[in-house]
Amino acid sequence: MPGLAQLRHDAIAIYDAAIQGVQPRAALTEALATCPRGERVRLIGLGKAARAMAGAAVEYLDSLGIPLAGGLLVMPDEGPPSERRLIRLVGDHPLPGTRSAAAASALAIEAAQAVAGDEVWVLLSGGTSSLIGAPIAGISANEYLALLRVLGQAGLPIGDLNRVRKRFSQWGAGRLAYALRRAERVRLFVLSDVPGDDLGDIGSGPTMPDPSTATAIRQYLATLPAALLVPEFADRLLEQVERGALPETPKPGDGFFDRVTTHLIGSNATARHHAARRARDLGYAVVESGSLLTDGAAEAGRWIGRQIATAPPTAQAWIWGGETTVSLGADHGLGGRCQELALAAAQGLAAVTDPVVLLAGGTDGRDGPTDAAGALVDPQSWGAIIEAGIDPEEALVRHNAYPAFAAIGGLLRRGLTGTNVMDVVIALSAGRDG
Repeated sequence: MPGLAQLRHDAIAIYDAAIQGVQPRAALTEALATCPRGERVRLIGLGKAARAMAGAAVEYLDSLGIPLAGGLLVMPDEGPPSERRLIRLVGDHPLPGTRSAAAASALAIEAAQAVAGDEVWVLLSGGTSSLIGAPIAGISANEYLALLRVLGQAGLPIGDLNRVRKRFSQWGAGRLAYALRRAERVRLFVLSDVPGDDLGDIGSGPTMPDPSTATAIRQYLATLPAALLVPEFADRLLEQVERGALPETPKPGDGFFDRVTTHLIGSNATARHHAARRARDLGYAVVESGSLLTDGAAEAGRWIGRQIATAPPTAQAWIWGGETTVSLGADHGLGGRCQELALAAAQGLAAVTDPVVLLAGGTDGRDGPTDAAGALVDPQSWGAIIEAGIDPEEALVRHNAYPAFAAIGGLLRRGLTGTNVMDVVIALSAGRDG
């Protein structure tokens, strides 16, 4: 029967296979092969996969002799040197800062240079909302950041969060499509990091119309707990839109969206497919979830722990995907949604007597504001944390999973992956018959 060490090794191998399956370079190259060819192309790469996607795009253009008119990349880190014909900037993540503001300004300059005859390829991936995060006119940077912090503390589903955030963001809600309205064509290539792969949610929908209204957003904000203290300016600006003093966001039917075509090149489902294939190759019977994890991280972890604890003792692999939420209070520690999910699951696994390992990891390699992608747990983890002098229940309440896992060597560190399609959760059971 495989022991815990082998299960941990296999879980990491399955996670790595999921990441390899959504590497943006290969996915974009495949998508480009089916697209009509423009005469002159300008590139705008935004997000955690911008560097890899831009590399594939430039290689493709050069192979066909199509001129590269220029462009801009906004990424989460410097990384190795990339295409020097493009302006390269680093934005802030997970919350926007001064670098994000500079990137947003650079994007305005870049978009203004797109003219008739240009085909603009927008290469979009997760993290874009923060990397180019800057407020619309009439909002200060501090006010904008205060609103984002409130939305983060609320633990909103990503769709609801983006519906609000993009309305107050300089490049959200189709505003990039409007800025590129003089271009001949805008082609959007997307690596999805949101449940349901809604193009209006990914990166706050910079080239997609916003069907929501100021009235609907005001009504939604009014439903949030008063303790969250939604900044007053949000209601004031929405009221100005309602009475026509400020413009609405770009809407379906606006003519400039006719020039935009979209191509989804990868998603969480793709990652889960590759994870399942690797698990089968390793000899596990695969149990795949038909729905995405979208609830609170701790709640999802407890549910997963119960599922595993009550399952038949056979050699199998459970594979889930999605993006849970964490509602941060004023007094919180350090961690991320994958670490919190794993810690909550560990409590249920403590009662399991057979070898079981659970891995929860972000496909981008970074879980929250930490250097870890997530964490691995087994039936011994909960007790080991207690023995290390840390109260795991208190760690859950304070969203402080990182120190708990650091104390027992449970953090999953794989480095930035260059892709981002939400999270994967992998659980392996050895079974009694090996």
